[in-house]
Amino acid sequence: MIGIINYGSGNIQAILNIYKRLNKKAYIANTPEDISKSDKLILPGVGAFDETMEKLVSSGLINVLNDQVLQKNVPVLGICVGMQVMARKSEEGKREGLGWFDAEVKKLDPINKKGEIVLLPHMGWNSIQPVTNSHLFNGINPDRGFYFLHSYHFVCNSEEDLLARTNYGNVVTSAVSKGNIFGTQFHPEKSHMNGIQMFKNFSEL
Repeated sequence: MIGIINYGSGNIQAILNIYKRLNKKAYIANTPEDISKSDKLILPGVGAFDETMEKLVSSGLINVLNDQVLQKNVPVLGICVGMQVMARKSEEGKREGLGWFDAEVKKLDPINKKGEIVLLPHMGWNSIQPVTNSHLFNGINPDRGFYFLHSYHFVCNSEEDLLARTNYGNVVTSAVSKGNIFGTQFHPEKSHMNGIQMFKNFSEL
């Protein structure tokens, strides 16, 4: 059973609708009890880093999340800001993140290596370049890519955690993984067939 975590942020219903279409068992997880009975978890996110962390703290779900993910190794997929809060901290705010990755979130560089202006936010479709084999990318067309919407990006201190890159003026992280923990900077719930395939792949981990 896939628990889509409801802490007041993210495209929850869109993700649930995709799993209904795929005929996969999923539900909206509102309470610690809901999260405890999930064998996979999705942590969506829309908005700013500090606001997202504040919502997570006020929801009372962080302790059970840490237990399920770090102690019981339940697979979890963070989406957009849901991935960013898995880092230790962010330039976007002052709050500490979950710290599941040795990483920090930094503002996208508005100037590329050629000295040209890069428009922010990074918004729209972009391709990805997987850097390691992962079941998460089975059947995915990397050239077709995914839908992005962000002004901050995830900077891993360990290359081993990097799953895919994307070029937007400069090279940025588009997906990460560490054991049972996965994150995407893009929005698979807005990415048509590639996104549907990725949610299917996650359900089969």
